[in-house]
Amino acid sequence: MDDNILDRKWSAGSLLRFAFPTIVMMIFMGLYTVVDTIFVAQFVNTDALSSINIVCPIINLTVGLGTMLATGGNAIVSRKMGAGKHQEAKEDFTLLILTGAVIGFFIFLGGTIWIDKIVYALGASDLLFPYCKDYLVVLFWFIPANILQTLFSNLFVTAGKPGLGFGLSVLAGAANILLDYLFIVPCGMGIRGAALGTGFGYLIPTAAGLVYFARSKGMLSFTRPTWKWAVIGESCFNGSSEMVSQLAAAVTTFLFNRAMMNLLGKNGVAAITIMIYSQFLLNTLFIGYSMGIAPIIGFHYGNKNDVQQKRVFSVSMRFIGLASALVFAVSLFGGPCMVRLFADEASEVYQIAANGFTIFSYGFLFCGLNIFASAMFTALSNGKVSAVLSFLRTFGLLAGGILLLPRIWGITGVWLAVPVAEGIMFIVSAACLLHYRKRYSY
Repeated sequence: MDDNILDRKWSAGSLLRFAFPTIVMMIFMGLYTVVDTIFVAQFVNTDALSSINIVCPIINLTVGLGTMLATGGNAIVSRKMGAGKHQEAKEDFTLLILTGAVIGFFIFLGGTIWIDKIVYALGASDLLFPYCKDYLVVLFWFIPANILQTLFSNLFVTAGKPGLGFGLSVLAGAANILLDYLFIVPCGMGIRGAALGTGFGYLIPTAAGLVYFARSKGMLSFTRPTWKWAVIGESCFNGSSEMVSQLAAAVTTFLFNRAMMNLLGKNGVAAITIMIYSQFLLNTLFIGYSMGIAPIIGFHYGNKNDVQQKRVFSVSMRFIGLASALVFAVSLFGGPCMVRLFADEASEVYQIAANGFTIFSYGFLFCGLNIFASAMFTALSNGKVSAVLSFLRTFGLLAGGILLLPRIWGITGVWLAVPVAEGIMFIVSAACLLHYRKRYSY
């Protein structure tokens, strides 16, 4: 066990160095997602920015389906590889890819046929309808590629090529940014150009995955599949929590958009769009750290090394505390600067979002612990507690806050929804960590 990278005496420095690549990857993903929306806001207009957020639930649904198949199916494929059933693993792998492609095709077909009804159902006003339709009508063509690139990015790890998956993700993100600029500015394609740039970003890892696994002579490659409903069913069940998280994000985004549209119209939707994307970027620090150290927590839980588990937990609590204070300060004092990236300082959108940051920022004091607690219980194989914490944070408390608080405090209630939900979850997460501390010896 001495040569196992997870089996060592962890210090604050070594733990942060181990988690650093994952933190950087998540921050990079957050940055290129935000840059994507900045191009739309600066080179098209804030109405187009609002439209992207209105149709965002479709993207959440697609990513959720792809992640559900990927994470659930990954467990099946890797289990059979470990059991020496290599041909079965290849058959199941190929079946999962075909299933993802078929699901993507039907979403594309249905979306193209019922595009108008879908856009209105998502809450688009007559003014924003053309932008939403222009964006979605292009994006629907790339839905199969979006699902497949999600599958491939997960299954590259199973195939023993995690570096290839990461490299392709970085390349796809960089291509997305470059193509967005080319299509929007020199080509003058507006919001259609943004959708086209995003779509081509999906195609890069999809095409690479198809070529790699078609030619691969390694552990995983394409083969003639055997149709097994049980494999598809088990994959969906195993990955259902990831689907629930994406659906929760889709629903809360819809509720935010509806609340802001009712209170402040399209400018309110543009402001909440800025807030949601800024929140995602700032949360990547906590998400990256939690993902990065999860294998360490799981490893020491498995080998019953209580001393190291306590040390890892202690370092993590200090990191989360310091990072929470840092992110809160950046949000509170740098919020107006972030808003200026999306909207002109003299615009109504800027005023709404900048004022909102002074309230919204307080959520960052609490969300770090909440994100870490859910990831920690997943690493400790306590999926039930992790799922409950995740559901309460991403949907239960947040949706309740969005529906209730604006009725009491108007626009202030919208901004309070996230800090209130995160604050309540902070108490719940801390209580769970204290309750299970002796059981898991951290």
